[in-house]
Amino acid sequence: MPAGASPKREREFKKLEHKFKQDHRYQGREEEVAARIVNKQRSQYGETKEEQRKDRQGTSPDRNLPLKDYQKLTIAQIASRLESLSAADIRKIRSYETRHKNRKGLLLKLERRLTNA
Repeated sequence: MPAGASPKREREFKKLEHKFKQDHRYQGREEEVAARIVNKQRSQYGETKEEQRKDRQGTSPDRNLPLKDYQKLTIAQIASRLESLSAADIRKIRSYETRHKNRKGLLLKLERRLTNA
């Protein structure tokens, strides 16, 4: 794992590596595959230096969304805030979600909220 990874990501890495060894998956490459998975997640959630740089420069793709720090929010956190958003704001979030993370459960919640608005 790269320096600066959170203890949570370190545990996740070790758990994946152990699981791959136990299941005999990716033989000889368990560490590499686990690191790639965790690093991809770190990037998605804005935990890498590159993503933090984008935030500071104001070029982060989620900067114009109606929910602050959208990339770092879980589905439950987003769902709890949907009631306070307008239909236009929900459409912005849906568009962003489709292009980036594409989480099916969240997209369903957004669609339901739009039909009830």
